[in-house]
Amino acid sequence: MKSTMLGLAAAILTAVGSAHAQDTSPGNAEAGAVVFKRCMSCHAVGPDAKNGVGPVLNGVVGRAAGTYPDYNYSAANKDSGLTWDEPTLTTYLHAPRKLVPGTKMTFAGLSKDQEIADVIAYLKQFNAQGQNVSP
Repeated sequence: MKSTMLGLAAAILTAVGSAHAQDTSPGNAEAGAVVFKRCMSCHAVGPDAKNGVGPVLNGVVGRAAGTYPDYNYSAANKDSGLTWDEPTLTTYLHAPRKLVPGTKMTFAGLSKDQEIADVIAYLKQFNAQGQNVSP
């Protein structure tokens, strides 16, 4: 009886955990382009992108934090030791100042997991030169 209850509890926790992990669909780059409009007052992507209030985000997915050329990053960002992989970007885009206290980024963050997944899918389309490399 005891082992049956433990097995049942494990099965329920596994099912609940799996359902929660699937709350966010894979990112949609087209939807991400719409979300990215909120970022455009500070950031740019594409072949003609220039640093502004924030750095250019070409090739950001997979890049070390604080390394885009000719942008004056905060010490907090440069010294964070972060790499902008998808999980780190997801955490950062939820609450930038929580992950990198002292960052110059004033944006409070995105609250919806799907919007974050979408904007990351959009950013993944751009290589370091700003060329859209989506299939």
